[in-house]
Amino acid sequence: MCFIRIQKVSPQDAQQMNQSQQPRRRFGCLRGCLWAVIIYFVLCALMGALFGNMFSSSEVKLEENTVYRLDMKGTVVEQGQPADPWADLLSELPGGMMSADETVGLDQILSNIRLAKDDDRILGIYLCGGELGVGQAAAKEIREALLDFKKSGKWIVAYADSYGLMDYYIASVADRICLNKVGEVNWNGLSSQTMYYTRLLEKIGVEIQILKVGTYKSAVEPYFRTDMSEADRRQTERYVGGIWDEMLAGVAESRHLTKDKLNAYADEYMGLQDQKKYLQYGLVDTLVYAHEMDSILRIFAGTKDFEKITTGELASVERPEPKTDDEIAVLYAEGEITDDSGDGIVGKEMLKTIRKIAKNDDVKALVLRVNSPGGSANASEQIWGALQSLRKKGIPVVVSMGDCAASGGYYISCGADYIYAEPTTITGSIGIFGIIPNASKIRDKIGIDIDGVQTNKHSALQSNMIYKGMNPEETALMQTMVERGYDLFTSRCAEGRHVSQDSIKAIGEGRVWLGTDAKRLGLVDELGDMDKALAKAAELAHLETYKTSYYPEVKDPVEEMLESLLDPNKTPEEKLIQKIRVLCSEPRILALMPQVTIR
Repeated sequence: MCFIRIQKVSPQDAQQMNQSQQPRRRFGCLRGCLWAVIIYFVLCALMGALFGNMFSSSEVKLEENTVYRLDMKGTVVEQGQPADPWADLLSELPGGMMSADETVGLDQILSNIRLAKDDDRILGIYLCGGELGVGQAAAKEIREALLDFKKSGKWIVAYADSYGLMDYYIASVADRICLNKVGEVNWNGLSSQTMYYTRLLEKIGVEIQILKVGTYKSAVEPYFRTDMSEADRRQTERYVGGIWDEMLAGVAESRHLTKDKLNAYADEYMGLQDQKKYLQYGLVDTLVYAHEMDSILRIFAGTKDFEKITTGELASVERPEPKTDDEIAVLYAEGEITDDSGDGIVGKEMLKTIRKIAKNDDVKALVLRVNSPGGSANASEQIWGALQSLRKKGIPVVVSMGDCAASGGYYISCGADYIYAEPTTITGSIGIFGIIPNASKIRDKIGIDIDGVQTNKHSALQSNMIYKGMNPEETALMQTMVERGYDLFTSRCAEGRHVSQDSIKAIGEGRVWLGTDAKRLGLVDELGDMDKALAKAAELAHLETYKTSYYPEVKDPVEEMLESLLDPNKTPEEKLIQKIRVLCSEPRILALMPQVTIR
């Protein structure tokens, strides 16, 4: 039954109510006008950029006496995107609300450096800035490409207001390293730290039920420990120390210093030292303000009149293509592996892409570029299977590993015909685990009871695991499933690497390895970069000339913008909430390495 209350209002009361609502109406009108202005600016920016893009050529003409300005800023991703024609316009909106994080493609940087080496119109390279978000293996690839560039006899000059550690590692190849007169060189050594949530979870009444295989599978430790296990400490010391040693060797050779001296400088925490020390220690050559750099570049260029070209512009310069129909497909697999959705490697989308490649009769080989810490064990298995189908069709598969190809990232790699890794690639982590939250304590605390019926003994298992916690029998069932998953994972690795399963288990157990160790252990075939992987793919496919095609296909900026606007989880906060919701909604069996941040 529904009751409706009807109240008689006098004319005097009605007048008072109307007067009280006038400020609210005026505020509502002002708010509406503000939104109209914002929408107007957005539409103008979109339309202006759209029509500007329609009527302008995407190709950039490379002039004589050009300097390639490689801006050391933004976040390096594996596959570069085309320049967004309205990004600058949108960033001008109030508060920069519509500005996006700037990314730069590793593929674009490396391709540009190769072009700069061979094209006589480019005089040299200017490394500008020191805020590049780049991983250790990608930094080495850029550095090696710059060293190869110098074989042409051309010069490199570097400048930054402040050098981050990886930026300095790259810039150390320069013929002259310049620094702002009040700048910093953050040559301070490497560290890796993990945040542990056990005490927090205890306080809020949530227990994380852990099922895992592998002594070294430390990705789950933050949920039941408050510090590093000895096993995790050993493996972390090994790969962090290995990366640091590689950086020491590179900088020592380029700057004509010893590794002992560089270690001593790092112990002084160079980021807080006086700028004169950088000169005294030989870390930099010149202290200069940014506006004075053109005069230095003129000296190296040998002319007062030179042009500068950026990474995005140089990437648009037309490259000659071989006259052949034969292709080597390059498939980028970057980010965490998920089943149906996410920002990284989405299983169902990756399977569609692999099927598309398989249907292309011009594709004679595939290079899989992997930069992933893993993720869903199920999606990893499906991707592995799709790649094996390609191989059965006679299409050789070669893997090129980036910063990380671990756990699920190694799972999708292990069946390839040949595997390359960088010396500082983080790989291995052969193991899986399950994470199941137990919210029974917090449920009791806030007063929620659960009851119901079930036809069989374990009909409500998934719900009970989360809201009541697992009993010993259920724990045993789940642990058996995880162990079967580990057995499947190690069998895939053994099959792909042509060794016994026991030998894989001996170096598995979830242990993380550096590329150099992985080569010694047989997890990868050779240390090398993307160019070597392409050359090997051509060799296996018996190709003398070939074109390269890239997957997934790069989205048009208009399409990407519309998807971003329509994405219900477009803010970082909403994406985090979505992850927590997925974690708490169902049991997850993962092939994922520990989250590692190396600074």
